[in-house]
Amino acid sequence: MTDPTPRSSRDALVARDTASVRAYVKSGQPYVWLTGSAVAASIIITVALLVLIMVRGMGHFWPADLVRAEYQPPGRSAEVVLAEIRSEEEVTVARLLNAGLPVNADQALYDRLLLKVGNRDLLGVDFRYVLSDWLVDRSYPRDAVVFERTEWGNFHGFLDAMVVDGQTLTGDAAWAAYRGAQKRANDLRDQIHGIERGRIGRINYELERLRLAERRLVLDGRSRDADPGAYTELDAQRAALDAEYAEISQQRTALYQALGRDQLQLRTVDGRSLTMPLSKVLHGHRPNAMNVLQKTGFWFAKLWEFVSTQPREANTEGGIFPAIFGTVLMVLLMSVFVTPFGILAALYLREYAKQGTLTRIIRIAVNNLAGVPSIVYGMFGLGFFVYLVGGNIDRLLYPEAAPAPVFGTPGILWASLTLAILTLPVVIVATEEGLARIPRHLREASLALGATKAETLWRVVLPMASPAMMTGLILAIARAAGEVAPLMLVGVVKLAPNLPLDFNFPFLHLDRKFMHLGFHIYDVGFQSPNVEAARPLVYATSFLLVVVIMVLNLSAVMIRNRLRERYKALDN
Repeated sequence: MTDPTPRSSRDALVARDTASVRAYVKSGQPYVWLTGSAVAASIIITVALLVLIMVRGMGHFWPADLVRAEYQPPGRSAEVVLAEIRSEEEVTVARLLNAGLPVNADQALYDRLLLKVGNRDLLGVDFRYVLSDWLVDRSYPRDAVVFERTEWGNFHGFLDAMVVDGQTLTGDAAWAAYRGAQKRANDLRDQIHGIERGRIGRINYELERLRLAERRLVLDGRSRDADPGAYTELDAQRAALDAEYAEISQQRTALYQALGRDQLQLRTVDGRSLTMPLSKVLHGHRPNAMNVLQKTGFWFAKLWEFVSTQPREANTEGGIFPAIFGTVLMVLLMSVFVTPFGILAALYLREYAKQGTLTRIIRIAVNNLAGVPSIVYGMFGLGFFVYLVGGNIDRLLYPEAAPAPVFGTPGILWASLTLAILTLPVVIVATEEGLARIPRHLREASLALGATKAETLWRVVLPMASPAMMTGLILAIARAAGEVAPLMLVGVVKLAPNLPLDFNFPFLHLDRKFMHLGFHIYDVGFQSPNVEAARPLVYATSFLLVVVIMVLNLSAVMIRNRLRERYKALDN
């Protein structure tokens, strides 16, 4: 069948369509849609990743039901387990055959379950993989209990009796007595913790200061015979601290005795009985007997415990409060250091320096510094700040502490300064761009009214450039809060028993080491001896790190928006 349209008409239509397509492309709209699609895809991927991290991490705190079942592989004797089902996955029969399991070769896939069986002190491990087909006769006993202990992880079993102040209770009365006794034990544990970390910690800190003061007298050549008054004063202070410690030690001993008053008589699912002091138990619950509302309340309580307590069991149990505190404090100190230096450098380059070849080379160098690997900054911080600056500070100001270093060792001060240098190019570039956008006529108007150049900068230029400065600070915070590699060299540690901020003079101890959320993720994820227990904590800590960065950035964004609204009239 032939086309009735003449050839010339068809060519005209093709030419017109081609011209319209070219005009559409030249208008730029396809690139707008392409850019919008890329941004939308990036947002969707980011949100999906955050949701995945949140579900995997926050789901760890939900009280999962305990399933009682018999695990009976073919050809082997059955064993009874009481465990939480943590995850389920499909595995190929080839993998199971390679592992030596007696599976059916004709079945392509098997469902494999990850069980948290607890009782690591009795079983050797608290996680194990089983095949779902071999886990039979499943039930959910309402009296099954989970006890979170100070060591050896969770205990899964049953509460046979509760010994409270010498009185033995069984049945439901035992569980009711346990609830009250556990609250009492936790209160006593908090009091002991307050004494050890607060009052005894203060006494030890003061005793160390007295020791250093006495050593300084020796270094100054002031012996006991030459200056007995100075030593008498130190001895009096030490005697007062020793007497206070003796009194506090008696109080702590009494609290420990009260804490060890009660005991639990427990039974495992395979019939083994054991007695556990209540002092070794932190929490206990019956997940199979809890409704949704009770589980929700338990989830919030565990989440609060996670963000407000210290880690335990090689960072696989407990909370991450020291890591949150260290991260936020380090970012705040970094912001205090980087902001003035970045602004001054940008002011000099934009307002005072002669715009020539040297200035262009400096700008190129600043831009190149932003691309230097962070571990290089860590090596610089270790060599310059720690060994050179810190070592000289120790020799000049703290000779009595030798050979133990004070500032000549990695600490939060050097970590903050190292990250300040790392983020300095970002602040300089952002501030320079803000200064360049300020209209020239505003500077000229200020100078025409009799203001000096310094007054013009202070009262006109800097206020109008403050939103750009805050933008640079926001970018610096976002990068610094997530850096880990340089911190491993200049101050971050696996576990820091003392926070850099406390109630002992001078209150902010810049020489102390600290914990960091990023390093905590690395340590728990790659250095943990209990991988399965650590995996959900990696997700939870990662999500919390994102939340901390978002809070810090949103705070800076709010300040920037207020400054922008305040000085918008001047810009117009």
